[in-house]
Amino acid sequence: MTTISPNPAPAAAHAPAAPSHRTAALRTLLRNRLALAALAFLALVVICALFAPLIAPADPNAQNLLERLQPPAWQHGGSGAHLLGTDQLGRDLLSRVIYGTRVSLLVGTGAALLAGVIGTAAGLASGYFGGLPDRVLMRIADVQLAFPAILLALAVVGFLGSGLWYVILVLGVTGWVSYARVVRSEVLSLRSRDFITEARAIGVGDTTIMRRHLLPNVMAPLATIGTLHVAAAIVAEASLSYLGLGVPKETVTWGAMLADGQLYLGTSWWVAVFPGVALMLTSLAVNITGDALRDVADPKAYRR
Repeated sequence: MTTISPNPAPAAAHAPAAPSHRTAALRTLLRNRLALAALAFLALVVICALFAPLIAPADPNAQNLLERLQPPAWQHGGSGAHLLGTDQLGRDLLSRVIYGTRVSLLVGTGAALLAGVIGTAAGLASGYFGGLPDRVLMRIADVQLAFPAILLALAVVGFLGSGLWYVILVLGVTGWVSYARVVRSEVLSLRSRDFITEARAIGVGDTTIMRRHLLPNVMAPLATIGTLHVAAAIVAEASLSYLGLGVPKETVTWGAMLADGQLYLGTSWWVAVFPGVALMLTSLAVNITGDALRDVADPKAYRR
Protein backbone atom coordinates (compact mmCIF):
# COMPACT_ATOMS: atom_id res chain seq x y z
CA MET A 1 0.00 0.00 0.00
CA THR A 2 1.46 3.33 -1.08
CA THR A 3 1.46 6.14 1.46
CA ILE A 4 0.65 9.60 0.16
CA SER A 5 2.35 12.42 1.99
CA PRO A 6 -0.13 15.00 3.31
CA ASN A 7 2.21 17.79 2.34
CA PRO A 8 3.53 17.01 -1.11
CA ALA A 9 6.66 18.83 -2.13
CA PRO A 10 5.82 21.94 -4.14
CA ALA A 11 6.72 21.93 -7.76
CA ALA A 12 9.99 23.56 -8.64
CA ALA A 13 9.54 27.24 -9.25
CA HIS A 14 9.99 28.32 -12.78
CA ALA A 15 13.07 30.43 -13.46
CA PRO A 16 12.18 34.06 -14.16
CA ALA A 17 12.17 34.92 -17.80
CA ALA A 18 15.15 36.85 -19.02
CA PRO A 19 14.40 40.50 -19.77
CA SER A 20 13.97 41.43 -23.38
CA HIS A 21 16.70 43.17 -25.32
CA ARG A 22 14.94 46.54 -25.20
CA THR A 23 14.17 46.26 -21.49
CA ALA A 24 17.76 45.36 -20.67
CA ALA A 25 19.06 48.19 -22.83
CA LEU A 26 16.75 50.68 -21.13
CA ARG A 27 17.83 49.49 -17.69
CA THR A 28 21.47 49.85 -18.66
CA LEU A 29 20.86 53.39 -19.86
CA LEU A 30 18.85 54.39 -16.76
CA ARG A 31 21.67 53.21 -14.50
CA ASN A 32 24.08 55.57 -16.23
CA ARG A 33 23.38 58.90 -14.54
CA LEU A 34 26.12 60.67 -16.45
CA ALA A 35 24.54 59.63 -19.75
CA LEU A 36 21.13 60.83 -18.56
CA ALA A 37 22.62 64.21 -17.67
CA ALA A 38 24.27 64.38 -21.11
CA LEU A 39 20.98 63.54 -22.81
CA ALA A 40 19.19 66.21 -20.80
CA PHE A 41 21.79 68.79 -21.82
CA LEU A 42 21.54 67.74 -25.48
CA ALA A 43 17.76 68.07 -25.27
CA LEU A 44 18.25 71.63 -24.02
CA VAL A 45 20.65 72.34 -26.90
CA VAL A 46 18.15 70.97 -29.43
CA ILE A 47 15.37 73.10 -27.94
CA CYS A 48 17.59 76.20 -28.19
CA ALA A 49 18.37 75.38 -31.83
CA LEU A 50 14.74 74.80 -32.80
CA PHE A 51 13.23 77.72 -30.91
CA ALA A 52 16.10 80.22 -30.95
CA PRO A 53 13.93 83.15 -32.13
CA LEU A 54 11.55 82.56 -29.22
CA ILE A 55 14.21 81.93 -26.56
CA ALA A 56 16.90 84.48 -27.45
CA PRO A 57 16.32 87.78 -25.64
CA ALA A 58 17.64 89.92 -28.53
CA ASP A 59 18.64 89.90 -32.18
CA PRO A 60 22.06 88.18 -32.25
CA ASN A 61 23.38 90.61 -34.88
CA ALA A 62 21.92 93.83 -33.43
CA GLN A 63 24.80 96.20 -32.64
CA ASN A 64 24.92 98.91 -29.99
CA LEU A 65 28.36 100.44 -29.54
CA LEU A 66 27.19 102.32 -26.46
CA GLU A 67 26.86 98.93 -24.69
CA ARG A 68 30.02 97.27 -26.04
CA LEU A 69 31.98 94.88 -23.81
CA GLN A 70 29.51 94.95 -20.96
CA PRO A 71 30.34 92.25 -18.36
CA PRO A 72 27.89 89.52 -17.34
CA ALA A 73 24.95 90.52 -15.16
CA TRP A 74 26.50 89.17 -11.94
CA GLN A 75 29.65 91.28 -12.29
CA HIS A 76 30.06 94.93 -11.42
CA GLY A 77 28.87 97.03 -14.34
CA GLY A 78 26.71 94.26 -15.77
CA SER A 79 23.10 94.63 -16.81
CA GLY A 80 20.10 92.36 -16.47
CA ALA A 81 19.32 93.07 -20.12
CA HIS A 82 22.50 91.16 -21.10
CA LEU A 83 22.89 88.17 -18.80
CA LEU A 84 26.16 86.99 -20.37
CA GLY A 85 27.36 90.46 -21.32
CA THR A 86 28.03 91.91 -24.77
CA ASP A 87 30.84 91.64 -27.30
CA GLN A 88 33.02 94.27 -28.94
CA LEU A 89 30.12 95.48 -31.08
CA GLY A 90 27.56 95.55 -28.29
CA ARG A 91 25.78 92.38 -29.41
CA ASP A 92 24.06 90.25 -26.77
CA LEU A 93 26.24 87.21 -26.03
CA LEU A 94 23.44 85.02 -24.69
CA SER A 95 21.48 85.46 -27.91
CA ARG A 96 24.55 84.70 -30.01
CA VAL A 97 25.36 81.56 -28.01
CA ILE A 98 21.76 80.35 -28.42
CA TYR A 99 21.76 80.99 -32.17
CA GLY A 100 25.16 79.32 -32.47
CA THR A 101 23.56 75.99 -31.52
CA ARG A 102 21.74 76.00 -34.86
CA VAL A 103 24.85 75.88 -37.02
CA SER A 104 26.68 73.46 -34.73
CA LEU A 105 23.85 70.91 -34.66
CA LEU A 106 23.08 71.28 -38.37
CA VAL A 107 26.70 70.80 -39.38
CA GLY A 108 27.26 68.00 -36.87
CA THR A 109 24.20 65.93 -37.77
CA GLY A 110 24.41 66.72 -41.49
CA ALA A 111 28.06 65.73 -41.76
CA ALA A 112 27.49 62.56 -39.70
CA LEU A 113 24.53 61.50 -41.86
CA LEU A 114 26.38 62.14 -45.12
CA ALA A 115 29.51 60.34 -43.92
CA GLY A 116 27.35 57.50 -42.59
CA VAL A 117 25.57 56.98 -45.90
CA ILE A 118 28.80 57.01 -47.91
CA GLY A 119 30.74 54.89 -45.42
CA THR A 120 27.95 52.35 -44.93
CA ALA A 121 27.50 51.83 -48.67
CA ALA A 122 31.25 51.47 -49.17
CA GLY A 123 31.62 49.12 -46.21
CA LEU A 124 28.72 46.90 -47.30
CA ALA A 125 30.05 46.61 -50.85
CA SER A 126 33.62 46.06 -49.70
CA GLY A 127 32.84 43.40 -47.12
CA TYR A 128 30.15 41.56 -49.08
CA PHE A 129 31.73 41.35 -52.51
CA GLY A 130 35.40 41.25 -51.50
CA GLY A 131 37.96 40.92 -54.28
CA LEU A 132 38.57 43.95 -56.47
CA PRO A 133 35.86 46.19 -54.95
CA ASP A 134 37.29 45.53 -51.50
CA ARG A 135 40.85 46.32 -52.54
CA VAL A 136 39.90 49.50 -54.42
CA LEU A 137 37.69 50.92 -51.67
CA MET A 138 40.11 50.13 -48.87
CA ARG A 139 43.05 51.64 -50.78
CA ILE A 140 41.01 54.82 -51.28
CA ALA A 141 40.36 54.82 -47.53
CA ASP A 142 44.07 54.36 -46.84
CA VAL A 143 44.96 57.28 -49.08
CA GLN A 144 42.45 59.52 -47.34
CA LEU A 145 43.70 58.47 -43.92
CA ALA A 146 47.20 59.54 -44.98
CA PHE A 147 46.02 63.17 -44.90
CA PRO A 148 45.00 64.84 -41.63
CA ALA A 149 41.24 65.41 -41.77
CA ILE A 150 41.40 69.08 -40.77
CA LEU A 151 44.06 69.85 -43.41
CA LEU A 152 42.01 68.08 -46.06
CA ALA A 153 38.94 70.04 -44.99
CA LEU A 154 40.91 73.30 -45.08
CA ALA A 155 42.12 72.56 -48.60
CA VAL A 156 38.68 71.65 -49.95
CA VAL A 157 36.89 74.57 -48.25
CA GLY A 158 39.60 76.93 -49.45
CA PHE A 159 39.06 75.68 -53.00
CA LEU A 160 35.23 75.60 -52.95
CA GLY A 161 34.72 78.68 -50.81
CA SER A 162 32.93 79.26 -47.53
CA GLY A 163 29.32 78.28 -47.00
CA LEU A 164 27.24 76.17 -44.65
CA TRP A 165 26.49 73.42 -47.16
CA TYR A 166 30.09 73.34 -48.35
CA VAL A 167 31.22 72.74 -44.76
CA ILE A 168 28.71 69.90 -44.33
CA LEU A 169 29.78 68.38 -47.65
CA VAL A 170 33.48 68.58 -46.81
CA LEU A 171 33.13 67.15 -43.31
CA GLY A 172 30.84 64.41 -44.58
CA VAL A 173 33.10 63.35 -47.44
CA THR A 174 36.21 63.40 -45.25
CA GLY A 175 34.60 61.37 -42.46
CA TRP A 176 33.29 58.27 -44.23
CA VAL A 177 36.34 56.06 -43.65
CA SER A 178 35.61 55.12 -40.04
CA TYR A 179 32.09 54.03 -40.98
CA ALA A 180 33.34 51.98 -43.92
CA ARG A 181 35.97 50.12 -41.92
CA VAL A 182 33.61 49.18 -39.10
CA VAL A 183 30.83 48.08 -41.47
CA ARG A 184 33.30 46.09 -43.56
CA SER A 185 34.60 44.19 -40.53
CA GLU A 186 31.05 43.40 -39.39
CA VAL A 187 29.99 42.23 -42.86
CA LEU A 188 33.07 40.02 -43.19
CA SER A 189 31.99 38.16 -40.05
CA LEU A 190 28.34 37.95 -41.16
CA ARG A 191 28.53 36.98 -44.81
CA SER A 192 29.47 33.35 -44.04
CA ARG A 193 26.67 32.87 -41.50
CA ASP A 194 23.91 30.36 -42.17
CA PHE A 195 21.13 32.88 -42.73
CA ILE A 196 23.16 34.61 -45.48
CA THR A 197 24.01 31.27 -47.11
CA GLU A 198 20.36 30.21 -47.01
CA ALA A 199 19.23 33.52 -48.50
CA ARG A 200 21.62 33.02 -51.41
CA ALA A 201 20.48 29.44 -51.86
CA ILE A 202 16.84 30.44 -52.36
CA GLY A 203 17.81 33.08 -54.91
CA VAL A 204 17.70 36.31 -52.90
CA GLY A 205 19.60 39.06 -54.71
CA ASP A 206 22.76 40.68 -53.39
CA THR A 207 21.10 44.08 -52.95
CA THR A 208 18.25 42.56 -50.94
CA ILE A 209 20.67 40.58 -48.76
CA MET A 210 22.68 43.70 -47.96
CA ARG A 211 19.58 45.80 -47.31
CA ARG A 212 17.45 43.33 -45.34
CA HIS A 213 19.96 41.00 -43.68
CA LEU A 214 23.29 42.78 -43.31
CA LEU A 215 22.35 46.42 -42.76
CA PRO A 216 20.13 45.81 -39.69
CA ASN A 217 22.99 43.89 -38.06
CA VAL A 218 25.43 46.79 -38.34
CA MET A 219 23.12 49.54 -37.11
CA ALA A 220 24.29 49.36 -33.48
CA PRO A 221 27.96 50.18 -34.17
CA LEU A 222 26.86 52.71 -36.78
CA ALA A 223 24.80 54.58 -34.18
CA THR A 224 27.79 54.75 -31.85
CA ILE A 225 30.18 55.96 -34.55
CA GLY A 226 27.63 58.46 -35.83
CA THR A 227 27.15 59.98 -32.40
CA LEU A 228 30.88 60.40 -31.89
CA HIS A 229 31.23 61.83 -35.39
CA VAL A 230 28.65 64.51 -34.57
CA ALA A 231 30.94 65.80 -31.82
CA ALA A 232 33.98 65.69 -34.10
CA ALA A 233 32.11 67.57 -36.84
CA ILE A 234 30.97 70.25 -34.37
CA VAL A 235 34.56 70.84 -33.29
CA ALA A 236 35.78 70.77 -36.91
CA GLU A 237 33.19 73.36 -37.96
CA ALA A 238 34.21 75.58 -35.04
CA SER A 239 37.85 75.22 -36.11
CA LEU A 240 37.05 76.21 -39.69
CA SER A 241 34.95 79.16 -38.54
CA TYR A 242 37.72 80.20 -36.16
CA LEU A 243 40.10 80.32 -39.12
CA GLY A 244 37.56 82.24 -41.22
CA LEU A 245 36.95 79.35 -43.64
CA GLY A 246 33.62 78.09 -42.33
CA VAL A 247 30.20 79.58 -42.79
CA PRO A 248 29.81 83.26 -43.79
CA LYS A 249 30.67 85.85 -41.16
CA GLU A 250 27.08 87.08 -40.83
CA THR A 251 26.03 83.62 -39.60
CA VAL A 252 26.45 83.21 -35.86
CA THR A 253 28.78 80.34 -34.98
CA TRP A 254 30.69 79.46 -31.85
CA GLY A 255 33.96 79.24 -33.75
CA ALA A 256 33.60 82.76 -35.16
CA MET A 257 32.72 84.04 -31.69
CA LEU A 258 35.91 82.48 -30.35
CA ALA A 259 37.92 84.16 -33.09
CA ASP A 260 36.33 87.54 -32.30
CA GLY A 261 36.90 87.16 -28.57
CA GLN A 262 40.52 86.04 -28.56
CA LEU A 263 41.73 89.67 -28.68
CA TYR A 264 39.76 90.51 -25.53
CA LEU A 265 40.73 87.61 -23.28
CA GLY A 266 42.82 89.86 -21.06
CA THR A 267 40.15 92.51 -20.57
CA SER A 268 36.76 91.04 -21.49
CA TRP A 269 37.10 87.30 -20.95
CA TRP A 270 33.38 86.57 -21.38
CA VAL A 271 33.44 87.31 -25.12
CA ALA A 272 35.41 84.11 -25.80
CA VAL A 273 34.74 82.02 -22.70
CA PHE A 274 30.98 81.55 -23.04
CA PRO A 275 30.98 80.26 -26.65
CA GLY A 276 33.98 78.10 -25.76
CA VAL A 277 32.14 76.60 -22.79
CA ALA A 278 29.06 75.97 -24.95
CA LEU A 279 31.22 74.20 -27.54
CA MET A 280 33.01 72.13 -24.92
CA LEU A 281 29.86 71.06 -23.06
CA THR A 282 28.01 70.16 -26.27
CA SER A 283 30.90 68.06 -27.59
CA LEU A 284 31.33 66.40 -24.19
CA ALA A 285 27.62 65.59 -23.95
CA VAL A 286 27.61 64.06 -27.44
CA ASN A 287 30.69 61.94 -26.64
CA ILE A 288 29.17 60.72 -23.37
CA THR A 289 25.99 59.82 -25.23
CA GLY A 290 28.04 57.90 -27.77
CA ASP A 291 29.75 55.93 -25.01
CA ALA A 292 26.36 55.16 -23.48
CA LEU A 293 25.05 53.91 -26.82
CA ARG A 294 28.09 51.66 -27.11
CA ASP A 295 27.33 50.17 -23.69
CA VAL A 296 23.67 49.72 -24.56
CA ALA A 297 24.58 47.97 -27.80
CA ASP A 298 26.94 45.61 -25.95
CA PRO A 299 25.01 42.58 -24.55
CA LYS A 300 27.77 42.03 -21.96
CA ALA A 301 26.74 45.32 -20.32
CA TYR A 302 23.35 43.82 -19.40
CA ARG A 303 24.95 41.30 -17.09
CA ARG A 304 26.84 43.83 -14.99
